[in-house]
Amino acid sequence: MSAVLGQHGGAAHDHSHEHPHGWRRWLFATNHKDIGTMYLVFSFTMFLVGGINALMLRTELFEPGLQIVEPEFFNQLTTMHGLLMIFGAIMPAFVGFANWQVPLMIGASDMAFARMNNFSFWLLPVGALLLISSYFVPGGANAAGWTMYAPLSVQMGPGMDLAIFAIHILGASSIMGAINIITTILNMRAPGMTLMKMPMFCWSWLITAYLLLVVMPVLAGAVTMVLFDRHFGTSFFNAAGGGDPVMFQHVFWFFGHPEVYIMILPAFGIVSEVIPTFARKKLFGYASMVYAMAAIAILSCIVWAHHMFTTGMPVTGQLFFMYATMLIAVPTGVKVFNWTATMWRGSMTFETPMLWAVGFIFVFVIGGFTGVIVAVAPLDLQLHDTYYVVAHFHYVLVAGSLFAMFAGAYYWLPKWTGRMYDEKLGKWHFWLSMLFFNLTFFPMHFLGLAGMPRRYADYPMQFADFNAIITVGAFGFGISQLILPWVVIKCLRGQGEKATDRVWEGSHGLEWTVPSPAPFHTFETPPVLK
Repeated sequence: MSAVLGQHGGAAHDHSHEHPHGWRRWLFATNHKDIGTMYLVFSFTMFLVGGINALMLRTELFEPGLQIVEPEFFNQLTTMHGLLMIFGAIMPAFVGFANWQVPLMIGASDMAFARMNNFSFWLLPVGALLLISSYFVPGGANAAGWTMYAPLSVQMGPGMDLAIFAIHILGASSIMGAINIITTILNMRAPGMTLMKMPMFCWSWLITAYLLLVVMPVLAGAVTMVLFDRHFGTSFFNAAGGGDPVMFQHVFWFFGHPEVYIMILPAFGIVSEVIPTFARKKLFGYASMVYAMAAIAILSCIVWAHHMFTTGMPVTGQLFFMYATMLIAVPTGVKVFNWTATMWRGSMTFETPMLWAVGFIFVFVIGGFTGVIVAVAPLDLQLHDTYYVVAHFHYVLVAGSLFAMFAGAYYWLPKWTGRMYDEKLGKWHFWLSMLFFNLTFFPMHFLGLAGMPRRYADYPMQFADFNAIITVGAFGFGISQLILPWVVIKCLRGQGEKATDRVWEGSHGLEWTVPSPAPFHTFETPPVLK
């Protein structure tokens, strides 16, 4: 993709351009780069908070018997870990990447709705504080699991109400972010950039944003019905009043399954940017990648009840959801084969972003295989709500979403800060994370096959050895993540060599035509693509 930029200044504005300083710069930020930075810092903070919750869980599970927390508090930790990681860490991080990169990649001067962008960010800390403060109300935090199944969620204390309001606020933020991204991508691309010339990351976010608009209101409806059952005498999910608790599962999972893909599609986009750069080849099968992503998004909306095989659905329903689930393996397989074909006979080098991207493919495929196993209804009857499921979704979400984010962070960090990161530290971060991640989550498959249920604070003696190994792995994985802020701070302090405009030899696309660090204002005159 060659960009004709007229004079360089037309594309990338002068560094000394006037912009606010101090706290006002951040509080009233309308610049997409500042807001993207705030999203990324917020999400990493929530990642650490959610991680501390997880380490408290693992400390309790280090050996049989009740060690440090009561079972009720254990369930609060489980629930809050899930909610904080999903709504506080992974989703905002991807929105941060979108804020930073989408305008740079399509040659836009900023996001379409700059003030709404500011508002959608500042809703996040409010929602997160509400969620975390629920620990301190009578009865403690929401302990019904991140899925908040009725009737448990109808009977909880006031912590559940705080969780419901927090989810409304965080959901509103996601919806506004999605509207902003769709409008930006559809209306603000540089002249000459057709949809099928767009970078794959932009495609992944366009599709994800539509998914957000489809399913976030469904979640809002589900938790609102719970709120009404709790306080206004309705019986949506109360069997005594003619309601149906299983209906909550249907409504929740109609949000919950596409949500899984909302958290993985942007990861696919990042990996599709990183691999061609370090393989020094064009992405293999661009059009098929776009269609595969769209197919995954559409299929994700018709497979929700595969989370509900154990609720007593008729065999016909089980068969439909089983086959529909297996069908998703086809477009996902297309993506994996295309990434492999991109690397095939490329002149590859393994800098940190490429390590994370290849690691992502390797571990994500394991998560995909276990997903196919759980999709088989008769097997799922045995494996449902065991540690096998915990292993499966952590392979998809940690090794999927998180590893891809790390790939993106190292890939674009020189463009964001103007300095090359410490390659040795980046590689330490990768190898330690890879080692401890597998040490943590691989043994969970065996625990699940042996029948250990999840969300229990205690367990019989025969599960002790694996649990001890898992806890050691979890602490190793958690501590390894502290390398990333260290790497970033070194860059911000100006340590490391100065980054060139086109940081990576094989890089392509408009973001590599502006100086490093990217100036406060870019592309005030849109570049023309030929």
